[in-house]
Amino acid sequence: MNTIEAKKVLETALLCAHEPLSINDLKKLYASEEGAESEITADVIRQMLAQLREDWADKGIEVVSLSTGWRFQSRPEMKVYLDRLNPEKPPKYTRATLETLAIIAYRQPVTRGDIEEIRGVTVSTQTVKLLEDRSWIEVIGQRDVPGRPALFATTKRFLDDLGLTSLDQLPPLQAVTKDVASPGALLELQALEAEMQASLLEEVAPSDVVAESVLLAESVSQEVVDENIENDVEEVISNVAKTEPVQVETPASTELIHTKDLATGHADDIASGLNNQDSNNETI
Repeated sequence: MNTIEAKKVLETALLCAHEPLSINDLKKLYASEEGAESEITADVIRQMLAQLREDWADKGIEVVSLSTGWRFQSRPEMKVYLDRLNPEKPPKYTRATLETLAIIAYRQPVTRGDIEEIRGVTVSTQTVKLLEDRSWIEVIGQRDVPGRPALFATTKRFLDDLGLTSLDQLPPLQAVTKDVASPGALLELQALEAEMQASLLEEVAPSDVVAESVLLAESVSQEVVDENIENDVEEVISNVAKTEPVQVETPASTELIHTKDLATGHADDIASGLNNQDSNNETI
């Protein structure tokens, strides 16, 4: 098979796939029936993927790499048109769910007790189950303490739905104190929100559940359900405590963070991102 034909096969597979395809998946396209090793190696496939990116550079869809593989997806600027096909409002998450997801994303692995200590309130079983059912979090082990509580971490599906390839691409925690609401801090938080939204716009398959932005000035313990809540960046500043860089370690050996305000701030980042992500694109 020559390169031109091989690229046509690759393009067709990506266009028809319902899920991202890894390099190993794509190599199966060129496996011979006799079991002989194909001339189309992983490096050749990567070169063809780069060529496809160039071929589709001026189109409304693009080839992207995610944590679980490669796929076609619509471009962010197509959002305004694709939204017209799905005008109905999807379901919403509670603030408790979004805060729990934010804590796990930035402080994983964490136990349920860690989450409750940061939020200052009890984490309901329904909240954890909802995130597990959505395939955004999973149990990766148990902490070696009495009772052996489960350790939660985010999944590759979580990264895919955010349009990311790794946790390193999450917006960094901002060192903003609630006592210093400077114009510079406002710009930093606005940039953080824009960065999260931009990365989330790359998702192809819209999910059936959309997170709404939440009002951060209210008490963390109050859960907001089915309300249209707008993100107020200035109120974010007054509620976000100074944070430290993320360390992906077992919390037993690291100091748990800060205050419940951190959970609230990053829940809003993830909420606004998922809202844009889920509503912007259509499956190719």
